[in-house]
Amino acid sequence: LSTFPQGHNWTRQVKKEDEEEDPLDQLIFRSGCAASHFAVQECMAQHQDWWQCQPQVQAFRDCMSEQQARRWEELAEEERGHRLFRYLYTF
Repeated sequence: LSTFPQGHNWTRQVKKEDEEEDPLDQLIFRSGCAASHFAVQECMAQHQDWWQCQPQVQAFRDCMSEQQARRWEELAEEERGHRLFRYLYTF
C-alpha cells in the first residue's frame, strides 16, 4: 500500500460561490475527460494507492491523449486554412 504526505487531501472540495474555478479543472472539463478524471479521484479517495487505480488512470490518460490529438488536428487545419487565405489574397 502506498503512503502519501500528511497534508494531501484526496476528497473533493465543494466550491464556494465566490471562488474562481481552478484553471486545471476548467481544462479537464473542456477536454471532455471530466468523468474519467473524477473516476481517478474517487478511486484514490477510496484506495489511496495508485496501483489499485491503474485502470482509471489509464482511461483518463487515453481520454486526454485523444483530446490532445483532436486539438492538434484542429490547429493544423486552422493553419492550413490561414495559409490558403494568405495565398489567395496576396495577389
